[in-house]
Amino acid sequence: MVVMLLWGLLFPLIKLGMSELGISSMGEILTFAGIRFTICGLIITVFVFFKDKCLFTNVKNSIIPILLSGLFAIILHYGFTYIGLSMTDGSKTAIIKQFGAVFYICFTGLFFPEDKLTSKKIAGLVLGIGGILAINLNSDGIAFHLGDLLIIAASFCTVFSNVISKKALKTVDPIVLTGISEIFGGIMLTSFGLILGADIKAVIPKTVDGALVFTAIITASIISYCLWFTVVKKENLSKLFIIKFSEPLFAAIFGFLLLGENIFRLQYLFAFILISLGIAIANKV
Repeated sequence: MVVMLLWGLLFPLIKLGMSELGISSMGEILTFAGIRFTICGLIITVFVFFKDKCLFTNVKNSIIPILLSGLFAIILHYGFTYIGLSMTDGSKTAIIKQFGAVFYICFTGLFFPEDKLTSKKIAGLVLGIGGILAINLNSDGIAFHLGDLLIIAASFCTVFSNVISKKALKTVDPIVLTGISEIFGGIMLTSFGLILGADIKAVIPKTVDGALVFTAIITASIISYCLWFTVVKKENLSKLFIIKFSEPLFAAIFGFLLLGENIFRLQYLFAFILISLGIAIANKV
């Protein structure tokens, strides 16, 4: 739940950061995301290296899954997310991103046979789907726009990255995996952004407010991803993905507090109730 709070906070923080820097082009968006993860990955990796070099022992033999995790979790996931986030509200984006979790829970047995689909998980799944549909309900019915579709694509990348990471975490320390995958993903995103014509100076904070927002993004990213992969190593992904339905609740709250987004809509309230019930039922002992 702490991770979900931090990830929910990151949605409005990223929008604030892009607004503060005047970022609008695709190249600048990707470069902004790339610099974020490159810095996060370097801080994590350097810290772990000086703390305990032995944790890097199995990295060489697991480098392919680590890089694949970076491909799906950072490059594709955040490429889609940042571009999609520029087209829609942060609170709405956070809810749409749960679509991949729904997919995983439906087909959990295909990835990990021991992670069985129970009646409680099914109930949580149905309520979660209801919440996703409710957030996109308007006078014309249920509508998904380009930004929404990009976020859904990002959500599937989240599933693939976590499946790959969970297998890799059998031999690799979760903090090490986080650091290396973020460095790889960050460098690649930055490179793509620069190829698309971005000026790296344009995505560097130049004001105190901009620096504070960027620092908050870096801090929340480091803490949340290290915690997440530590938990992924020990817990069933289906249970974690149901808890992940709480991410939009936090995103909506922080979107309201930091961006003044209008969350006082009947469809939002309905979605929040469904999602909360889904989490409670799926995790009831």
